[in-house]
Amino acid sequence: MSVKIETNSSFTEPKTKQRKSWHVWWNLLRPHTLTAAFIPVFIGTVYALHIRGIDKINLPLFFMMLLACILIQAATNMFNEYFDYKRGLDHEGSVGIGGAIVREGIQAKTVLYLAYSFFAASMLIGIYICIHSSWWLALIGLLSMAVGYFYTGGPLPIAYTPFGEVTAGLFMGVIIIGIAFFIQTGTIVPEIIILSVPTSILIGAILLSNNIRDLDGDQENGRKTLAILVGRQNAIRVLAGMFIISYIWCVALVFTGMVSAWIFIVFLSIPKAIAATKGFIGKRIPLEMMPAMKATAQTNTIFGFLFALGLLLDYLF
Repeated sequence: MSVKIETNSSFTEPKTKQRKSWHVWWNLLRPHTLTAAFIPVFIGTVYALHIRGIDKINLPLFFMMLLACILIQAATNMFNEYFDYKRGLDHEGSVGIGGAIVREGIQAKTVLYLAYSFFAASMLIGIYICIHSSWWLALIGLLSMAVGYFYTGGPLPIAYTPFGEVTAGLFMGVIIIGIAFFIQTGTIVPEIIILSVPTSILIGAILLSNNIRDLDGDQENGRKTLAILVGRQNAIRVLAGMFIISYIWCVALVFTGMVSAWIFIVFLSIPKAIAATKGFIGKRIPLEMMPAMKATAQTNTIFGFLFALGLLLDYLF
């Protein structure tokens, strides 16, 4: 999901380089974003324990769902890589983990074909999931893949609008958690939607932190991200507000009796959220904001794991 900060007006093939190790391909997957794909699966599945019990959990479906989500997220990252390059946004000095095409000499078509291959693999897995649950999920899966493609592809990429954070939070939070719960229980209950809110917010926070870092370059390239619309300082305040709402939401879940106090274990991630917010204050150079971006992603990961663990402890005790 990385967006670069400078423009290259000419679209030329990259110079081939010699270094092509596993590390290059690993970075192409943008692994720091993959946790946002599988944590929601954990949360939806763990809450299914509360409804069906551990003996009713279908582990093959769980692992297939997990793999399908990771493949779709990885494909989305590759589409981002390809379209950022094609639009001249990537160059050798680009900040972030992206830019494998221009910095490492990977052919643009190779990245595109890999993305399509990952989508194809996820579709095959989706057929298996539908056979064992509901064919309505095929429609949701296709819609999710379309969003993954049009996030940076198409005539008006979602990433160029103020709706990137909301779209990512909805599809990678509410929808994935809901599907993971549905394939285990065969139903959707209001509680699973309510439980998905804090995770969805923090997934959106990852996108917002990316857009704060890239604000100046995005503005030069005509993008209209949320960070651009509200301004840098207000965007940092929005980011802080997203963290605060996520933690307050957990408190509300406990006080309404939806979950037990075990969910308060998520408060262990607060130091990372504070570090993420402070890391953006007073910074304007993209490289200086990289630690804050990393802290935002880590907040999402730690919070998500602890949230799922809290639900599991709630079930066990």
